[in-house]
Amino acid sequence: MKEATKEATRILVVGGGYVGMYAALHLQRKLRKGEAEVLVVSPDPYMTYQPFLPEAAAGSISPRHVVVPLRSVLKGCRLLVGEVSALDHAARTATVRTAATEEAGASALTVPYDELVIAPGSVSRTLPIPGLAEHGIGFKTVEEAIGLRNHVLEQLDIASSTRDPEVRDAALTFVFVGGGYAGVEALAELEDMARYAARYYHNIDQDDLRFILVEATGRILPEVGEEMGRYAVRELRGRNIDVRLDTRLDSCENRVVVLSDGSRHPARTLVWTAGVKPHPLLAATDLPLNARGRLKCRPDLRVEGVDHAWSAGDAAAVPDLTAHEPGVECAPNAQHAVRQAKVLAGNVLCSLRGHSLMDYRHKYVGSVASLGLHKGVAYLYGQKLKGYPAWFLHRAYHLSRVPTFNRKARVLAEWTLAGLFKREIVSLGSLENPRAEFELAAGTGRHPEAG
Repeated sequence: MKEATKEATRILVVGGGYVGMYAALHLQRKLRKGEAEVLVVSPDPYMTYQPFLPEAAAGSISPRHVVVPLRSVLKGCRLLVGEVSALDHAARTATVRTAATEEAGASALTVPYDELVIAPGSVSRTLPIPGLAEHGIGFKTVEEAIGLRNHVLEQLDIASSTRDPEVRDAALTFVFVGGGYAGVEALAELEDMARYAARYYHNIDQDDLRFILVEATGRILPEVGEEMGRYAVRELRGRNIDVRLDTRLDSCENRVVVLSDGSRHPARTLVWTAGVKPHPLLAATDLPLNARGRLKCRPDLRVEGVDHAWSAGDAAAVPDLTAHEPGVECAPNAQHAVRQAKVLAGNVLCSLRGHSLMDYRHKYVGSVASLGLHKGVAYLYGQKLKGYPAWFLHRAYHLSRVPTFNRKARVLAEWTLAGLFKREIVSLGSLENPRAEFELAAGTGRHPEAG
């Protein structure tokens, strides 16, 4: 075991998501002075609490309250905002690209380390479907949530300002692909918001809006159980949402969505939430991967077959010791990631100090999901809930899990105010290109609105 010397052991944490942030947080609390240095490399200076993205998209929560600034939380760690492009664990070095190196045209940084915590998370899993790359909208980041909100409200503006029935129908058709948490919750929240917003358009009726949920399997929200999944389908269909099970997206070229059941739907909105895949960084390492591209890990969260490398969360294939059958792995979800991060940090400390390690063991207790304002489903400890109680439990659970007291207080305040006042339905599409007006004015030599 490596002991602390005058030059402290460097623990490199790759990723600032659930595992990266929580592992670094536990390490900074437990490390003795001078025992080790924790360096966190993250492409963003914040951690995104993804369960709140649907509410951020619907305007129930301010986007800035969905993210947790790493610099203020990890005061005892060093933060380097950049992208790890390659890892040579045999040499204990990481190759890091930052905005400064790219702007200056300089070579990437080579960062040495002693202990590696690799948790880059996952990226959207896309398929080679014609038109998807050109017209699809993802839903994994706060930027995508803001962009989707603006886009939906802009479609109402387009529909309100045209007499062309084809353009109008396409603008008012919203297709979501993927019946997991992200797809169902995003659709439910945005459907609530859009139908509320429609009352402010004199020539758009709520019934003019068309929402379609496309799921390749025979059920949605598998995490909440089969019975609650069927209830969710009935609830959505009762709101005039077209739920299509056992159906795939075949193409979306020229803004026409073609499904495997043969139906065609002109639509200007296609939201893709059909799963995730391991981060591409994992393939650029010399660490062992399983058939799905995730890191092979031991129950104590060490990467299998190597020393001084640890992983958890989406990037790791961790054996589920609570499963009744051998070979079962922990699901790559937030519930496991947060708990794994704590065990991982403790084991890194034990390794540095020569103590025995602890295996990760946590039985999955269930799931909660929102189906829009005051509607939800839940399956916890064998108990099934639906409607308002499930929605309330969904909010209470995630409020308890969002990091820092500051964020908890701000989110609770926003929910309280949202219950007292009307929704905000303004679209700020200019946020996505804030220099557009200035560039136009500079190019013409006068303000674009000048006569």
